[in-house]
Amino acid sequence: MEFLKKASALYAIVQPFLDITILAFLLYFAYRILVKTQAIQLLKGTVSLFLIYAIAFLLKLNTLLWLLNILAPGLLIGVAIVFQPELRKIFLKIGQSDWLRIGTRSKHSHLDSVMTTAEILSNRGRGMLAVFVRRNGLRDIAETGTRLNADLTSSLLVTIFGHDTPLHDGAVIIQGGHILAAGCFLPLSEQQDIRKSFGTRHRAALGLSEETDAVVLIVSEETGAISLAYDSRLYYDLASAEITRRLEELLDLGSEGTQAEDTGNDGKERN
Repeated sequence: MEFLKKASALYAIVQPFLDITILAFLLYFAYRILVKTQAIQLLKGTVSLFLIYAIAFLLKLNTLLWLLNILAPGLLIGVAIVFQPELRKIFLKIGQSDWLRIGTRSKHSHLDSVMTTAEILSNRGRGMLAVFVRRNGLRDIAETGTRLNADLTSSLLVTIFGHDTPLHDGAVIIQGGHILAAGCFLPLSEQQDIRKSFGTRHRAALGLSEETDAVVLIVSEETGAISLAYDSRLYYDLASAEITRRLEELLDLGSEGTQAEDTGNDGKERN
């Protein structure tokens, strides 16, 4: 009983701060939604109506109060009709908020775009090389291609690799949520025990992983297999969920370095 009394007394002290914090968060969240949906005019109109009503109430303007009370239901319906597109956007934004999502989406939003592209290209029989920058800068590698400095989207990646464009044969360099460069040439691996069936993409990915701490995602044009190369090792034909998990771990720990995971067959490849 003594513990419950102490807990109750502590909660009574914390309650006002918790109340204010939650309210402030909700107000900030609502403001961000309004700004993103360009519904700030709706907020201004609502505040103006409340101010008019408050002034009429304080000054006891009975005729105006009577008129506002009559018009209030109609105004609410009118606002809902006039601002229907903005209200719809607001509720869509609320539904799309990260804190309401349930599932295993990647916490690195750009990884979802990369994995979507990899799966599309794999089904189409198109190859892909995507290099994720970690601690080591890849300026020399980026300079071998075409500078883009573009936001990373699956549409852009599919455009680069899904068609016979001048950039589709090289690699894209990815840092954060941006594509730094495309059509980049990677150094080929000098390892002698690489599987004979591996083409230039796999050898280039492995070669870069031998010289830098970058992580390279490869989509095979011949088999459609999606693989990873890092820490001088090639992990062949991994499931999409496994690739996403490894990329999250490797990119999160990119500033500290990571240890390569054992695949159970010397780490060079997996069938």
